[in-house]
Amino acid sequence: MSRGRGPGPAVWLRSLLFFLIYNAIGIGHSILSLAVAPFLDFPARYRFVNLWSRASMWLLRHLNGVQIEVEGLEHLPGDRPVVVMSNHQSQWETFYLQLLISPQATILKRELLWVPFFGWGLALLRPIAIDRGRGADALKTILRMGQARLQAGISVVIYPEGTRQPPATLGNFNAGGAMLAARAGVDILPIVHNSGDCWPARSLLRRPGTIRLRIGPPIATVGQPPKALTAQVRDWMLANYPSTFAAPAPAY
Repeated sequence: MSRGRGPGPAVWLRSLLFFLIYNAIGIGHSILSLAVAPFLDFPARYRFVNLWSRASMWLLRHLNGVQIEVEGLEHLPGDRPVVVMSNHQSQWETFYLQLLISPQATILKRELLWVPFFGWGLALLRPIAIDRGRGADALKTILRMGQARLQAGISVVIYPEGTRQPPATLGNFNAGGAMLAARAGVDILPIVHNSGDCWPARSLLRRPGTIRLRIGPPIATVGQPPKALTAQVRDWMLANYPSTFAAPAPAY
């Protein structure tokens, strides 16, 4: 994507409209979810709460001109849980991966659950909330709650960089996700994307273009040390950072 020229007034206007509509839908749907979701079983609750995610992806495409291309759909796990390890560039992947891999529990900082409306709705999806300031306790929480989710047939999503990174950048990885996968005896599903090109972190801008996401072959963890698994996942991401894909994304 060319960065030679900055976004024009129309792009900024559409970005502002996205922000307003996205938040209005989010607030309304979060209130509705709090009233309805507690009476649903978890699969139905998951689908209901994620109607906001679907609406956001639709709005992003039709209002802001953001297309999505996906490669590697054949690697999705089907009916077996996995630990998903993805790079982290923006809020986009926190929505899209919930639609791509269902059901799932995301490992996130607990402060996100305190955000009015958004956090309240997020809590209904049974995420694994950790206090990042308490490293040892956070790891224990990941291992304990993560194994419980996996045993219940729910995949676990972790962003091993821990925080959002600029486009075309990978931060340092923590080994918590690999340790969880190895202890639970499940595969790691690596995912890499360039969402920050169109949805920059900490910015109102929604830049038209294409978000490309690549799903790698599952990585077996049995008998593998977490440090080596973490390095393998990071090396795969470095080698497979999106350039061009042929396969269209699934319709949401």
